[in-house]
Amino acid sequence: MRITFLGTGDSMGTPRIYCDCKVCTEARMTGNNIRFRSSLLLEEEGQEPLLLDCGPDWRGQMERGGMRGMTQALLTHAHFDHIGGLTEWADACRWTEEVAQLYAPREVFGEIRSRFPWIERHLAMNVNDEGMAYGEWRITPWKVNHGKNGYSYAYHFDNTRTQVKWAYCSDAINLTERQKAPLTGLALLVLGTSYVKEPFPMDTRSVYDTTEALQLADEVRPNQLLFTHLSHDVDISKDYGLPSNVKFALTGTSLTV
Repeated sequence: MRITFLGTGDSMGTPRIYCDCKVCTEARMTGNNIRFRSSLLLEEEGQEPLLLDCGPDWRGQMERGGMRGMTQALLTHAHFDHIGGLTEWADACRWTEEVAQLYAPREVFGEIRSRFPWIERHLAMNVNDEGMAYGEWRITPWKVNHGKNGYSYAYHFDNTRTQVKWAYCSDAINLTERQKAPLTGLALLVLGTSYVKEPFPMDTRSVYDTTEALQLADEVRPNQLLFTHLSHDVDISKDYGLPSNVKFALTGTSLTV
């Protein structure tokens, strides 16, 4: 499976319109720290590309990647930075007279329907609580703690032929032992870490910081760990002394699992 990071940013993206910090300033000048809201493009031989989350930067991500359409997507939860592009996508489907396919747990669709009751005319909602197939991969969602923001879903990918496993967990904090269980034995873990060291009280937070994520990695021991959902606290040009198998994901980069 080929994985491309269409976006690696947190809910505000980088640069933040109100901010003149070093990272936001650099993002405006050279663009190294520019971050669209977090999203992946998954590609498997013989399958249509599969989008993972569709935030408000969807149109820019599509244009940047030279993509003129999309037929299907996985959704992690119904926060705006993960579904804000659905209305534009639905309108594109209206003009092209197509119906695209969305896959998510039932309660995620419940929230989407309450906000956009018309959207199913153009984006079909397929419940995937029990998992789904994508080529040789078995994709399974599981519910994770999202701190003050409630819940999100992470996704576990298991190749049914090679037994290679990886997981995407963009919005989580304080995972229980049961919620950590699908993170063991992974070739790759993509994990959300908004700050290097978040300075705010725990009861106001919703995503791991990098120091906490490294502690989690010591427990679950993935072969490779990539951080996404990055805020303007993270400067990709800075050396944070990360282990050799740990990196900050970069917008537009691809890898193969």
